[in-house]
Amino acid sequence: MSGRSGWKPELVPSLAWCVYLFLLLPSFIVIPLSFSDSTEYVFPPKTYSLRLYSDFLFTSNWVEVSLRSLQVALIAATIAMVIAVPGAYVLARTEFPGKALLKTILLSPILVPIVVIALGLYLYFSLLRVSGTIGSVVLAHTVYVVPFVIITISAGINQLDENLERVTTIMGASRFRILWSVVLPQLKPSLISAALFAFLMSFDEVVLSWFVTTASTMTLPVKMYSSIQWESSPVLAAVSTILTVLSVFVCLLVAWVTGGKARSGSGN
Repeated sequence: MSGRSGWKPELVPSLAWCVYLFLLLPSFIVIPLSFSDSTEYVFPPKTYSLRLYSDFLFTSNWVEVSLRSLQVALIAATIAMVIAVPGAYVLARTEFPGKALLKTILLSPILVPIVVIALGLYLYFSLLRVSGTIGSVVLAHTVYVVPFVIITISAGINQLDENLERVTTIMGASRFRILWSVVLPQLKPSLISAALFAFLMSFDEVVLSWFVTTASTMTLPVKMYSSIQWESSPVLAAVSTILTVLSVFVCLLVAWVTGGKARSGSGN
């Protein structure tokens, strides 16, 4: 069968590596550029230095914008976890009329194009006269990341042994007590993964931020996009490298957490 179709399964790993290298190619260009001593984009760099990182830290407002993005991402991720964890537990463990409709509504930000959500939130915040505030940016990011947290937490809950919760219920524990004392301790890897991904998604989000921020509440991705349009500063390469390192660190941390969970599960 494989001979007639010409399909060779042994080529799949090679094809996967080609795709990975293609996706990583921009980083192989941007990272060396971030150590350039030039005031223009020159690749490969003629001389190497940390001047662009120095400009990022001391001679521009990049740090201020980065700290603002960090603040927004931390608050949005925290609120998303507070909302999504009990929501995911209710959706996974209870049955009630309208459950399918509620689940669809909660996950709708994944299904709707992000630019449509951004425009809707912009109009809504403008009507309430809160557009351009830090609160509106945090709320917009929270709306965006909550569905992803719900999916991650729901997947973790579905892997738990529901019999432990039934036994606790028979012993008279409330739903809140079961969630706090039985479910959450078993969900630590999923909780950490969901929180890290929520933080990273908020920190990197540009479309929502572009619609709901102003010059005083601009986040790092918006400033990067504006820099491409108006400044074309090579400092952008240093910022991109820092974001790449942050993303890789978060992904490795999530892989380590989930890997630890898998090892402990196989050990049992």
